[in-house]
Amino acid sequence: MAAAALLGPGAALASEFTVTVDDAVDGSLAPAHFANIMHCTGKNQSPHIAWKNAPEGTKSFVVTMYDQDAPTGSGWWHWIVTNIPATATDLAAGAGSGLAALPKGAVQMNSDGGAPGYGGACPPVGQTHRYVISVTAMKVPALDLPPDASGALIGMMTNMNALAKATLTLKAGR
Repeated sequence: MAAAALLGPGAALASEFTVTVDDAVDGSLAPAHFANIMHCTGKNQSPHIAWKNAPEGTKSFVVTMYDQDAPTGSGWWHWIVTNIPATATDLAAGAGSGLAALPKGAVQMNSDGGAPGYGGACPPVGQTHRYVISVTAMKVPALDLPPDASGALIGMMTNMNALAKATLTLKAGR
């Protein structure tokens, strides 16, 4: 409470902008989140992602899932959703896999798999990868991007228009 006193009368501390994945198990992606290709036996179901305490002035959100350990030299974008309305506080389980609806106006961009939507985890056998799930609060209502925009272009436009970012890193191995 000492910090609040330093801010002066009537001041309140801002709550931290956070993201959670409620079906993660011990800091790892759930088996359903794995791909159902390349010898992976998951359901390719996008996780339920929720966030809270977005900063004042948020006009939209961008949600991404990125594998920083993919053996590409530049990582791998598993899921990118832009133009999520500022009123949204989550993406339902399966929203990136066609099993649940995205918030109205949200746009799934191409993953590094070459198509819009969620592409589940499938690290090489014997490896554990880190999957960074980010929710970025945006100062603009929408990103004006071509439908085939690269992950790098989307990342640049997101970072240029960001108010705040909440991240969670989950692991997956096989």
